[in-house]
Amino acid sequence: MMLEKTTRLNYLLDFYQPLLTPKQRSYMSLYYLDDYSLGEIADEYSVSRQAVYDNIKRTEAMLEQYEEKLLLFQKFQKRKIITKQLKQVFSESEGYTEFLQLVDELEKLD
Repeated sequence: MMLEKTTRLNYLLDFYQPLLTPKQRSYMSLYYLDDYSLGEIADEYSVSRQAVYDNIKRTEAMLEQYEEKLLLFQKFQKRKIITKQLKQVFSESEGYTEFLQLVDELEKLD
């Protein structure tokens, strides 16, 4: 469960990071990407552990709200599923090489 939450938040952070303040980006990056503890982040910024915890929790909620409204992660997941299915459907047909090139170009857009 924790790994799924971390993976989801990493994706949400990738999609919505530009909407966060520099401090929010830094806290989230240190906590979720660099695996810093709350105490380590608190020491780095000379704030309390509770302040870091509160900031991270608020930012997590913001990321979830952005996703509810913009659905970037949901659409990304759906595109991945569809491209995988397309590859399976067309794996036996003529023009498969050209088709794969087009699908690869689609995937690079993400």
